[in-house]
Amino acid sequence: MRRSSTDESTYRRSPSPPGKEPGFARGGPFFGLHANPGPKAAQARYTSPKGSKYVVFYLDLSFIFLLELKRCSMARGCLQGVKYLMFAFNLLFWLGGCGILGVGIWLAATQGNFATLSSSFPSLSAANLLIVTGTFVMAIGFVGCIGAIKENKCLLLTFFVLLLLVFLLEASLAILFFAYTDKIDRYAQQDLKKGLHLYGTPGNVGLTNAWSIIQTDFRCCGVSNYTDWFEVYNATRVPDSCCLEFSESCGLHAPGTWWKAPCYETVKVWLQENLLAVGVFGLCTALVQILGLTFAMTMYCQVVKADTYCA
Repeated sequence: MRRSSTDESTYRRSPSPPGKEPGFARGGPFFGLHANPGPKAAQARYTSPKGSKYVVFYLDLSFIFLLELKRCSMARGCLQGVKYLMFAFNLLFWLGGCGILGVGIWLAATQGNFATLSSSFPSLSAANLLIVTGTFVMAIGFVGCIGAIKENKCLLLTFFVLLLLVFLLEASLAILFFAYTDKIDRYAQQDLKKGLHLYGTPGNVGLTNAWSIIQTDFRCCGVSNYTDWFEVYNATRVPDSCCLEFSESCGLHAPGTWWKAPCYETVKVWLQENLLAVGVFGLCTALVQILGLTFAMTMYCQVVKADTYCA
């Protein structure tokens, strides 16, 4: 059955303009595709829509924001860890200062000016030293605790500076002591001999008690010799604490009943024998101070970083 002419016209292609081929033959539209695009189509292929640019920008911004948020969270986590460590450290520091202060007050109340051996520095007693040291340690520990809890940069920096000054002062004193040991020995012996003249006098109970305890416990007599007491009494006499067997007025007996060892050298030898313990104590003190300095500066840097990135 043949189609009618009217049916063919429905499918008949319209004639192309002169000099031009049909579209699909030269790359015209065929099923929505351009085989050979013109200049406008080529320009459209390489020019991305404006909306996609904004989407990429927003994605990049969100990614950067998430990274910064993660950094901020990590900084806050580190800050919290250092904060509680520093608070615990300074709490122990403060409690230690309270203990030292308590011992100093107890000595001052019960023993008077105990261990006041120097005539040049009458206030340099064990009780006064403990009171001053305990008060200073308590103050430093309090500043560190408040600075850690409040995350206050000013208090943290103040704690760091105070502890650094104490550490440098201790290091300087240790260096000077070892550098001028001989001069310190001579000066100490001369000053102690001057202090012997205050033994047993009114208002010098601390010095009297200190010499009595040292001579009894270390079994010694005088600073460099038992004859040091002869100048004090202007007679051949020593305190009763110098006697081998204590009894009333035993210091008036013959020298054979007295201790012969000089107290200065005896105490010095005792310190040298216990030098390891003294060194360990000094090393532990230095390590505690260095640890406090490290905690303070680390937390200070963490607070600055958190304020910078998380403000």
